[in-house]
Amino acid sequence: MSSITQPIGGHEHAHDDHAHHPTGIMRWVTTTNHKDIGTLYLWFSFTMFIVGGCMAFVIRAELFEPGLQIVTPEFFNEMTTLHGLIMIFGALMPGAVGFANWMIPMQIGAPDMAFARMNNWSFWLLPPAALMLLISLFVPGGAAGGGWTLYPPLTIEQGMGMDLTIFAIHIMGASSIMGSINIITTILNLRAPGMTLMKMPLFCWTWLITAYLLIAVMPVLAGAVTMLLTDRHFGTSFFNAAGGGDPILFQHVFWFFGHPEVYIIILPAFGIISEIIPTFSRKPLFGYASMVYAVAAIAILSFMVWAHHMFTTGLPTAGILFYMYATMLIAVPTGVKVFNWLATMWKGSISLEAPMMFALGFLFLFVIGGFTGLVLGIVPLDVALHDTYYVVAHFHYVMVAGTLFAFFGGVYYWLPKWTGHMYDESLAKWHFWLSFILFNVTFFPMHFLGLAGMPRRVPDYPQQFADWNMVSSIGAFGFGLSQLVFLYAVIKCIRGGKPAPAKPWDGATSLEWTLPSPAPYHSFETPPVVR
Repeated sequence: MSSITQPIGGHEHAHDDHAHHPTGIMRWVTTTNHKDIGTLYLWFSFTMFIVGGCMAFVIRAELFEPGLQIVTPEFFNEMTTLHGLIMIFGALMPGAVGFANWMIPMQIGAPDMAFARMNNWSFWLLPPAALMLLISLFVPGGAAGGGWTLYPPLTIEQGMGMDLTIFAIHIMGASSIMGSINIITTILNLRAPGMTLMKMPLFCWTWLITAYLLIAVMPVLAGAVTMLLTDRHFGTSFFNAAGGGDPILFQHVFWFFGHPEVYIIILPAFGIISEIIPTFSRKPLFGYASMVYAVAAIAILSFMVWAHHMFTTGLPTAGILFYMYATMLIAVPTGVKVFNWLATMWKGSISLEAPMMFALGFLFLFVIGGFTGLVLGIVPLDVALHDTYYVVAHFHYVMVAGTLFAFFGGVYYWLPKWTGHMYDESLAKWHFWLSFILFNVTFFPMHFLGLAGMPRRVPDYPQQFADWNMVSSIGAFGFGLSQLVFLYAVIKCIRGGKPAPAKPWDGATSLEWTLPSPAPYHSFETPPVVR
């Protein structure tokens, strides 16, 4: 067990006692070190974020004014499809796994992840899968153009790009399942002595529950796209009405995966926010146990609400009512979390460094996204707003202002621990304000467009929608370009800067749990000294 006492900042292989350490590119290809793999995930995630963002640029450039000016309608549909798939499977999910790889072993006092080689393998499945998605743009017939939800019958008729998309989803799903098995095993088996489950940092709890969700729903998505594949090539009729199949069945199977998937993306973000807010409020997290139970409740309820995506498909009234009420119910544990974050800040000694600013931005904007979700959960309103830009506004407030803002906050929060250097605070604040303002310029007008009846996934639109689309497009280009400030701030921090002190934020929180040791001096029961 000599590996337990290794230096926390080094890149020694926890499961390798040999003197041979690969260098250069082979170090990254063969590494089994959780920190290296976390770094790979985070850089891959950011790369995919930029690629998906460029596709969003194409979409918003086309929608800058009415008429078809830049791309064909077919290519526009391919862009919307790939933008969604790349942002979800290429940017947000790997980003969350990157945080998990870096922080979970350090927070629970484990020497490394439980399955170090599988950890390496689960990352290196992702680049080929992402490449497959991008190659699908260049094959005969072009990429899949049925939206990221891949609804038949549209996707049964499409060309070879659809097959590449299906295989890419399979590979990314396999990667997610392996990562989840690794996280669950690490958390359940490798905690330091004295660290009970109810003393773990909340980030570990959110990922433990997320990992179970992933193992439950990824095979469902795999089943859905496999049935799609056999409908396309092997003469089956799962979703083909001409052969006695039912295209609505695909929607049920897909959304049984798709709704828990939303929480798979947001729960790790909740965990990051639950680390940041206590630190910068100089107080322990309010209601730790209720936060854990709320995360579990959200996870369980997420399996019971999938058909709220399908209110316009002709479901029976009793079914519609059930899904409407279940959707309302999921707001309760989410509200518990928001209340606890606010209560943590109440009468705290708050300081507004960049991580806290992103956490506050997250809180404000995620709540807006949550309210619009409740609006869409009410059946008569959803019938009017379904497949309009109101839906686009809603899920971007949850995914971008939710998950992405939490990730930005998490990067700034842990960069001193990861690099040994402090980042440039003024650059980080510029990044926050540009992102916060331009995000709202981009997505808030979409509520108005949706309420006025503009459908989503259309490359052209009537003149009445022109003004808000122009505002939205200008915001989108600004928001995308402002992420270069983030890239510069991170690279500048990695290359050097003011050395980070042992407790960069001077807050007694779970941040300081690194290696196996006696329980920390506050262990959630005694409040830390407010300096």
